[in-house]
Amino acid sequence: MAQLVPGAAMLCCSLTVDGEELLDSGHGVDAYAERGKTMGVPLLYPWANRLAEFAYSAAGKEVLLPEDRSRLPADPNGLPIHGVIPNLMRFEAGARENGSALTGRLDWSTPELLELFPYAHEVSLEARVDTGSLTIATTVRASGRDRVPVSFGFHPYLRLPGGRESCRLTFPPAEHLILDDRMLPSGAAEPAQAGELELAGRVFDDAFKPHRQPTRYAVAAAGREIALELQEGFPYSQVYAPEGKDFICFEPMTAPANALRSGEGLSVLEPGNTHRAVFSVTAFRA
Repeated sequence: MAQLVPGAAMLCCSLTVDGEELLDSGHGVDAYAERGKTMGVPLLYPWANRLAEFAYSAAGKEVLLPEDRSRLPADPNGLPIHGVIPNLMRFEAGARENGSALTGRLDWSTPELLELFPYAHEVSLEARVDTGSLTIATTVRASGRDRVPVSFGFHPYLRLPGGRESCRLTFPPAEHLILDDRMLPSGAAEPAQAGELELAGRVFDDAFKPHRQPTRYAVAAAGREIALELQEGFPYSQVYAPEGKDFICFEPMTAPANALRSGEGLSVLEPGNTHRAVFSVTAFRA
């Protein structure tokens, strides 16, 4: 069973399988909606992770962002992170389909939103629950005359199914993107370690470009495995597992961090075109 909050950027705040909560609740829904304190499965929009400055140039437009924490959260270095504060992105919820799916639509056309990302477009999101699985499909449509950069992502906070010392991870073949001291891609990359590895003794805040899609990440322990599959439209990912926390994040990303400034890996939609991106979270019993 999944619970979503259309008024807070379609946040998935709970996902239970066999009565077990799979998601970390962080500081709660209100802190996410009002201050961008991520939890559950949040949408990071219109950019995922960090920008190097409060300004960017993309699709022929120069944008100067307001340093206003009520609209744009910032990381400890003062860099804009995770896009727009969620309570500014209120999706219009569609009809539920037999209790198994919920759709939402956001019309990105208000002056408040266009000041932060000046590209008129529409965002549609469908969250579908099947046995032991949640699939989220997001479609961005360039609905007006603007060309629209695509750089969003998600940040699923998956509870570890056992203690850190017992968790085994599965990583796909990928390039490991080297980050600088501000956690921004440096432009360099190296082959990533793939296959199974232990979480014990490790922390992660790492960026990757998997070699192919679909591709799969997983964490397993105590007879439970939780897998995240990038099915389409997410050519990049981030893995976040900080020391002392009982969660891990396998983050689907349509572009690497800072893509609105660097242009690296950034797709741009022509008017009338769409970008569809799909990922799933699935729990298994070993």
